[in-house]
Amino acid sequence: MEVILTVEHLRKHFSAAPVLADVSFQLRSGDKVGLVGPNGCGKTTLLNILAGREESEKGTLDKASGINIGYLEQRPETVSDQTVLEEAKLALAPLVEMQHEAELLANQLAQTADETELIRLSARYDKIHESLQHHDAYHLDYRIEKILHGVGFTDGDFTKPVSALSGGEMNRLNLARLLLEEPDIMLLDEPSNHLDLLATEWLENFLQDTSASVILVSHDRYFLDRVTNRTWELFHGTIDDYPGNFSKYTALKEERLNVQTRTYEKYIEEVEKAKEFIRRNHYGMKAAQAEDRRKKLERLLETPASPPRKIESPPMRFNKPSRTGDIIFRCEKLSKSFTAGKPLFRDLTFDIERGQRWAILGPNGCGKTTLLRCLLNEITPDSGKSVHGQGLKIGYFDQQLHVLEDSLQVVDAIRPVNKKIFEEPARRSLLGLFGLTGDQQLQTVASLSGGQRCRAALAKLSAEDANVLILDEPTNHLDLWARAALEKAVREFEGTVLFISHDRYFVDRVADHLLIIQPNARFKTLEGNYSTFRHMVSKGLMADPFLTDAFSDRKAAGGIGKSMVPATQQPQLRNHKEPNPRKENSQPISNKKYKEPLRKEEHWKNQQGKTGETVPLDNTGSPNAAKNKKGKKIRRFPFRKIHEIEEEIFARETQIMAWNEDLLRPEIARDGERSKAIHREIQEEQDKIALLYEHWEEANELNW
Repeated sequence: MEVILTVEHLRKHFSAAPVLADVSFQLRSGDKVGLVGPNGCGKTTLLNILAGREESEKGTLDKASGINIGYLEQRPETVSDQTVLEEAKLALAPLVEMQHEAELLANQLAQTADETELIRLSARYDKIHESLQHHDAYHLDYRIEKILHGVGFTDGDFTKPVSALSGGEMNRLNLARLLLEEPDIMLLDEPSNHLDLLATEWLENFLQDTSASVILVSHDRYFLDRVTNRTWELFHGTIDDYPGNFSKYTALKEERLNVQTRTYEKYIEEVEKAKEFIRRNHYGMKAAQAEDRRKKLERLLETPASPPRKIESPPMRFNKPSRTGDIIFRCEKLSKSFTAGKPLFRDLTFDIERGQRWAILGPNGCGKTTLLRCLLNEITPDSGKSVHGQGLKIGYFDQQLHVLEDSLQVVDAIRPVNKKIFEEPARRSLLGLFGLTGDQQLQTVASLSGGQRCRAALAKLSAEDANVLILDEPTNHLDLWARAALEKAVREFEGTVLFISHDRYFVDRVADHLLIIQPNARFKTLEGNYSTFRHMVSKGLMADPFLTDAFSDRKAAGGIGKSMVPATQQPQLRNHKEPNPRKENSQPISNKKYKEPLRKEEHWKNQQGKTGETVPLDNTGSPNAAKNKKGKKIRRFPFRKIHEIEEEIFARETQIMAWNEDLLRPEIARDGERSKAIHREIQEEQDKIALLYEHWEEANELNW
């Protein structure tokens, strides 16, 4: 692919230590790059330099001819007297002007009789017409509405003045303008901030499909996984380039870190051995050898080995919990509303058992936090009851972080009321586990950044020795490494966890049960994680809480609502064990023991032969009637054990992953016929997997 941006040796200081020390990279056409690094490493500074908002002290930035760059800032400042729709149309002003010029040229062509002028006007008209077609400029109104709906605006918002928008709405409008402009390079700094889940998933699909190159900064690991195909790690002022998305980066990072560590340790060992030999033999019988070692040491010190690029994750952990009863919370017909006729939830009944990890999913304003407060007895429900189990010691993480007193030093603010003896050294050690060290521990809570304040609140939660954790948006303000550390700490916690989070990756990795808001203030419980939930929605087995009536116009106009679960994020069925990584010479799945799935028509012909009944088929190959004459439901597929279907699904998905890896190999990428053959094999395998999921659903329903 063509290189469209080359950056060499960028340098930038704000203090004694450089934020950017020596940044170099190349961006190719179509690249989708995730720019990752710990908080304060200089990601936003780099984007500002690339966008021309700041000057670097050193280095060069070279764009290919005709390449333009668009930038979405975290905190945009826009002053306008326009409406939302009018402001969005400004992004397409060049195309609108081109349309007007095309109309003018058409009129001139109709009126001129001069042959030379006709040739000139025709050439210009053809060029403009081709450009308008290339940019799909004959459907501008549709494009504007589609993108505004996609980022979360409804039809009623189109006439709202820009001056009346909130900060989050302004961010979404600026995102819509950037997507409409379609620059060759998009610089996106936390684009999913202020987007609901529906809009976030729409944006993921848009960025996957766009031909523009993208450099993306985000703390949303699920978003990074779905969008990016390269990862740049910015750390200590330099960039390391990794192929693949964030999950691939984490695996490759670990491998690269092991190599760097061994190389650095070997270098240090050689230096220390040389110094020791020189010290012991400089004036002895081996003085000549010592002099030789001294020269070797000088050469070693001239080109020192770089220390490992290890980004430390705070070693967060929660203390071993005391034992509780088997039932933690029992809710019976719980209902609550703040406005007459508009309940947040009603007739909510469920049990949470010891050791389970529950996540609550639903759109903003649906009553998730209110439900937590009802469980904590901070709010009285309108009807029903919530009963606590035996021996509960509840620790509550409030997303507003009110548990910390602003005027206290951090080391004092985390002291729990239930611990009379909790000396300062122990509190300092605990803060260190959550990434707050040195002078940070002696700052007042009011002076902390959002991420530091969040870590302090988590440290206080750990100090309380709770056996039940209730967490309301615990990942807010945390960088990728702190989120991973918290995820690990929660998964290793032996007590019970109930949490709310918009971080889909966190929900996917932590939750084993879901409580999902449904239309009409109803809730549904589901055993599984976020991928299980998306699969159920995509199969029509569950209503999507993020597609409420308020978003019906967004769904229709923005193409929202299709399955958005990546192939690698399909449901975790039962007690499935992850397949082993593919060996280099693995055989295609068709050579394995699994049978080829029958087509729908073949399944029903087999079934007719067994039952002796004629089952009418529609044009999809499915039966028009779901039951036989006795009212018993007819099987669409032959009987198979559920675990056998699950094994086949995951084996076939593993084969697809292997083929996708093959497509990245240079020798195959250069072989057009082989690439096409692999794409055909992948498509055939995906069709078989889709049929197997239908078989799995029927087996779950009928295999009793």
